[in-house]
Amino acid sequence: MASLIFAAALVAFERGYRELEVQFFGLLIRAVSTQGVYVAGHRETVYFGLGGDSALGLRMTPECSSVFMLLPLLLVSAVLLWLGPRSVPRLLTSFAVGGLAIILVNQARLFGIAGLVDRFGTDEGYYWGHTLLGSLVSVIGGAIALVLFVRLATRRPRAERARP
Repeated sequence: MASLIFAAALVAFERGYRELEVQFFGLLIRAVSTQGVYVAGHRETVYFGLGGDSALGLRMTPECSSVFMLLPLLLVSAVLLWLGPRSVPRLLTSFAVGGLAIILVNQARLFGIAGLVDRFGTDEGYYWGHTLLGSLVSVIGGAIALVLFVRLATRRPRAERARP
């Protein structure tokens, strides 16, 4: 039940979540960028490459956020708890690991877009970064995170595995 409440809260407050996600990306890109970076959290936008030839404002829309990639983990958690008794701490740990993986995958996707924009310019770099690289990173990374989550959540405790 708690995972369903958390899922509903994520959906209800997804804009605030996107603002935090944009702020996090802004911190990360500032750490590696040699050009200007400006974060407009209230607009869910990071401007990077400022002062260079490939400046771009990257706006985080709901479908580009990791919030909707986290929802399947929460729903699977609810189903696993509903199907039978599970170790709640193990399930929480599994969600934390899988959730962190999804958040990092989305940040990697954003870095890929920024890198391709820097390398190939705003039009071509954004096109390839968003449509091809971004989609590949999201799908493959999301699948890996989901498999990791399910593996951690459903494996038997070490003591049970050691018994014949």
